[in-house]
Amino acid sequence: MIEVNENLLYFLDGKPYINMTNACTNACVFCVRDQKEDVQGAKLWLDKDNILANDVIKQIELKKDVILNCSEIVFCGYGEPLIRVDEVVRVSKYLKEKYPNLKIRINTNGHANAIHKRNVVLELAPYIDIISVSLNAQNEEVYNKISNPKIENAYEEVKRFIRACVEEKIFTIASVVANVPNYPVDIQRCEVIAKSLGAKFRVRDFIPNGY
Repeated sequence: MIEVNENLLYFLDGKPYINMTNACTNACVFCVRDQKEDVQGAKLWLDKDNILANDVIKQIELKKDVILNCSEIVFCGYGEPLIRVDEVVRVSKYLKEKYPNLKIRINTNGHANAIHKRNVVLELAPYIDIISVSLNAQNEEVYNKISNPKIENAYEEVKRFIRACVEEKIFTIASVVANVPNYPVDIQRCEVIAKSLGAKFRVRDFIPNGY
């Protein structure tokens, strides 16, 4: 059983975030986890990587009075949340039943369908309001340099995942990080790609020292 001192639930600028795993299929050059061990004091490196939905739900219930006053909760931590997709679905189902006015967002690298060898978007769609997918670059070459993916054809998988989310009518955002030193991201080209996939486009600023 996961102890409550594991930061499965943490807060950033007053908004609740869920930290499902430290595992990731990318090693992005801009990732905050390689810059520091905490996010605004919450230490997000987990001692275990077999987090279950009930572990997260217990921590949510400890903060239920705070959660009731929030408008959104986000699956985003030091790893790729959809590596634990079954648990994400279980937590999301619980949240929709217990906190129906709370919007649920997932920040993801877009590798989930490739990881699980199935279209997990179909499982997420009944519960997820917003999904933000890290497009990261305008082509495979730049994507690989920035993201250092551990799966084959990662860039194409990301684009396919974005389109799958759009097709299931999840509000979908394709994001890139601007001003990463020494990495030539073409913001305008990325925006064209995002819109061609049916997604909204978001540019995030590189944060040199994390949050």
